[in-house]
Amino acid sequence: MDSDQSWNQTMILLRRRFVTASPTATSWSFALRLLCLAVAVLAAIGEAACGGDPSAAGSGGGRGGRGGRGGRGGDAPVVTVRAAEKDVPVDLAAIGNVEAFATVSVRAQVTGLLQEISFREGDFVKAGQRLFAIDRRPFEAALTQAEANLTRDKALLAQAEAQLTRDGANAEYQQITSERQNQLAARGILAKDAADQARAQADATLALVKADKANVESGKAQVAAQEAALENAKVQLSYCVIYAPFDGRTGNLNAKVGSLVTSNQLELTTISQIEPVLVTFSVPAVHLPTIKSRMAGERLKVAAVPQDADARPATGTLSFVDNLVDTTTDSIKLKAAFENPDHRLWPGQFARVSLRLATVKDAVVVPTQAVQTGQDGQYVFIVKDDSTVEQRSIKTGQRADQDTVITEGLKPGEVVVTEGHLRLESGVRVTTDTGGGERGRGGRGRGGDPARGEPGRGEPGRGGPERGAQGRSSQ
Repeated sequence: MDSDQSWNQTMILLRRRFVTASPTATSWSFALRLLCLAVAVLAAIGEAACGGDPSAAGSGGGRGGRGGRGGRGGDAPVVTVRAAEKDVPVDLAAIGNVEAFATVSVRAQVTGLLQEISFREGDFVKAGQRLFAIDRRPFEAALTQAEANLTRDKALLAQAEAQLTRDGANAEYQQITSERQNQLAARGILAKDAADQARAQADATLALVKADKANVESGKAQVAAQEAALENAKVQLSYCVIYAPFDGRTGNLNAKVGSLVTSNQLELTTISQIEPVLVTFSVPAVHLPTIKSRMAGERLKVAAVPQDADARPATGTLSFVDNLVDTTTDSIKLKAAFENPDHRLWPGQFARVSLRLATVKDAVVVPTQAVQTGQDGQYVFIVKDDSTVEQRSIKTGQRADQDTVITEGLKPGEVVVTEGHLRLESGVRVTTDTGGGERGRGGRGRGGDPARGEPGRGEPGRGGPERGAQGRSSQ
């Protein structure tokens, strides 16, 4: 009997029942039962016709099967990691301010007309590079005049020295003549008046020699003054060209070609030395003894990270410890020097600073996310060999990157939970994952239709390496 014939016979029976029977409650109840039976028979015939297993449809309603489970769906899925043992640096963290190693204000040292600007504002300049040029002509004229004055005074000095030589020789002659005439006067050969006159002439020539010597000294002083004036003229002329004092980056340009600049007044530009560069920061004064003791033996390393999205740390050394503790903040000011070849650190920036004080050898560390905090302090969940967890209290030390040092309560190699803490408590069984991929999730079962004896069907588990099996109807 095929499905069409069965359907026709069923409908004939229903018509006869509804036509001949009175519309009582009993008739309606019987009709509904008969309808359900017909639907069940048709479903069984259809499944048999499609090659289904007739034993799957038992008499009466079959019980829906259980949904499949992803992996071990009944256990709590967690991500775990083993406690590691490694060397951990002891760092002091702070916020620092980047400063130029040196900054100068470039000003003109002579007054004159600005004729040349040899750079663009913001350029990086080298030590000794030409920056500005001021009109040289007035200073070249002053230099020429100073040279002429020096030549004149040297000639006058030579003249005074010649006069001194001549008068010195005459004085010597007069002295000898006076002595001879004195001898003759003493012997009565020459009158005493003649001897006295010769003596007076000798004294006069000696006085003239002294005056000549004074003139020579005055001439020498004049020559020295003119030499200084000449040197000053050369210096003033050299100031007409301004050079960079060191390697650095120029700032804003405050003058234009053709401007009249005045000596030591207008700031033409600034130059900041950023190779190397300094970072100033402060740490609590309680660490000062440790810092001083470590500095006595080695140069302390400092890392600085600019507050940029993709910033990489720059490495430098501690170069300065202030001689006074700030009593307001109870902190000590420090400076670190960085070579800064790539200009990663820029003056005026803020940077995250890390001062390395020491390194703890063979410290037990776990990812920071494994450490939980409760009413009784910090703890971690340990996964035991039987796949159950244990809540264990711990004591933590400092953080190192993404890890936390465990000083008490944990041994190297023990397995700790890093994700999935919400469902955990001591004794709960878990399904462990080392962090790769999405953890399994149990499928959901759909019960069979009781009237049709339909088997329950489970939805396969999703995620994870294991998938839940399809639900099966109870036998």
